[in-house]
Amino acid sequence: MSKVLIIINPTAGKMKSKGALFDIVSRFCEAGYSVRVQTTLRRGHAAELAESAAGEVDLIVCAGGDGTLNEVITGIMRSGFSPEVGYIPCGSTNDFAKSMSIPTTIPKATANIIESEAAIVDVGRFNDRYFSYIASFGAFTSTSYSTPQGMKNTLGHFAYLLAAVKDIAAIRRCHVRALSGDSVIEDDFIFGSVSNSTSVAGVVKLKPDLVDMKDGLFEVILVRYPKNPAELSRVINGMTHSNFDDPLFSFFKTSEIVFETEDEVPWSLDGEFDPGGARSVVTNVPAALKIRK
Repeated sequence: MSKVLIIINPTAGKMKSKGALFDIVSRFCEAGYSVRVQTTLRRGHAAELAESAAGEVDLIVCAGGDGTLNEVITGIMRSGFSPEVGYIPCGSTNDFAKSMSIPTTIPKATANIIESEAAIVDVGRFNDRYFSYIASFGAFTSTSYSTPQGMKNTLGHFAYLLAAVKDIAAIRRCHVRALSGDSVIEDDFIFGSVSNSTSVAGVVKLKPDLVDMKDGLFEVILVRYPKNPAELSRVINGMTHSNFDDPLFSFFKTSEIVFETEDEVPWSLDGEFDPGGARSVVTNVPAALKIRK
């Protein structure tokens, strides 16, 4: 009998109902699984639960938002084991689910996990932490972890957009030296992302033909500081329409990149805060995750 651990974030918007939990558990039981359920009690708890169970179960299912999924993947990567992962997206933006075409309703996502085979995808490593789909700094970045949970639950994706608008009004530049292979890019930037996703930071969209989640490469976006309203308009237009041909952007693919900054710069990893620093190393860990979709 296959064993599954279901890790639930009870504060995620769609997990407020006990009926949702009962539906998930009953479906796995009917499919012949031996089911364990654990709820997260604090930040970082999902990583602990996943790490301790990774060698004992065949499948770990995460019912929560992208931040909870980040913790589950982190725990698995630390464990040295490789159980398959299922994701029931219950957050407000669910960028990873959109990139993987995972259904956003609990019954459909649960059914897909039970019925599908696992796909192989890359995982990112940011210094000594892991991320499933994005590491970012600058404008829009704090939006993902500073927007109140209640606002996320009520307004969903629109909450991120509202908070992002406030970020633009208080836009700040960061002098960055980015090193990738033999290439060095140095300039003042307002935003940078290293991603493996078609949806970036809950705000920016990448065209699907630009992203392969299992090619061992990240998509890197660096946005230069706009010096006037016309340039700011070009930045917004480029990010909205996934058009990075403008000189205000640097867009490229890489398996590893190093960021050096004059001051310590905070980052967001899958929407969760990381203090970052003056030097950050981002590495692609190819084919590291088996996820059912």
